Amino acid sequence: MSNALAIAHVTQALALLIENNVGPEFGEAVKVEPRKPPADAQAEPTISVFLYQVTPNTSQRNNDLPTRASDGTLVKRPAAALDLHYLISAYGEETELVGQRLIGSVVRTLHETPILPKDVVEQAGERPYLAGSDLAEAAQRVRFTPTVMDIDETSKLWGMLHQTPYSLSVVYQAALVFIDGRETPVPAKPVERSDVRVVPFVAPVPETETEDPVSKPAPASESAPAPASPSAKQAAKAPAKTAAKTVAKAPAARTRKAAQAGKSAQPEPRKRTARRADGEGTEN
Repeated sequence: MSNALAIAHVTQALALLIENNVGPEFGEAVKVEPRKPPADAQAEPTISVFLYQVTPNTSQRNNDLPTRASDGTLVKRPAAALDLHYLISAYGEETELVGQRLIGSVVRTLHETPILPKDVVEQAGERPYLAGSDLAEAAQRVRFTPTVMDIDETSKLWGMLHQTPYSLSVVYQAALVFIDGRETPVPAKPVERSDVRVVPFVAPVPETETEDPVSKPAPASESAPAPASPSAKQAAKAPAKTAAKTVAKAPAARTRKAAQAGKSAQPEPRKRTARRADGEGTEN
């Protein structure tokens, strides 16, 4: 948590971090200015750190609610969670590709050191216009992450800078910066007396349900007959088999008797014809 000087303090610390790392690597003096990109061409190596937008942090913006009690008493100091958006541009001799070399050094510096070091914050706080800033004591450290912008967004951003020619640049987001309120919350009243009560534990007793005699199912002995023994099954099958055999044999015996009676009742035509022939011969 920090006061209202936190935004300016982060901008100055970012410019100081870039200056401490880019200058020795580049091999010559590099001027780093925390301001908007210059409208005039710069002959000497120059880097501008421009804060073009401040937005509320979406993940922390409502974590401090509510801050007051029902009677209006302040119970918690409000804190605004912010994200800072920076445009970092490089200038120099175009024939020697100074701007591109500076941008490469800036990207490597912020990739190697994405979190703002405490010693850099303390060094930046020595500026007279940042006296009274407490960003160095903040528990939350500021982290820098690159932001991707397409051609349309880049054109709109540089279009806001009136009469400023485009220069090679990168965009970074700084998160998270807290700005505390000025009021001090009223401390809570101390505990006058603490009461400790011990209640014996009693096991819960389940409730018994009343049985309905109508819906109560009948016992197994009354609803279904007892299974028959193997000897009783064999005794029941024996008369059934005997009766079936007797019924099946009766029509067959009757059919054979009727056929025999028909054969005995038929005359023998051949023998009678022979007898008639013999009788005719004797009569002559």
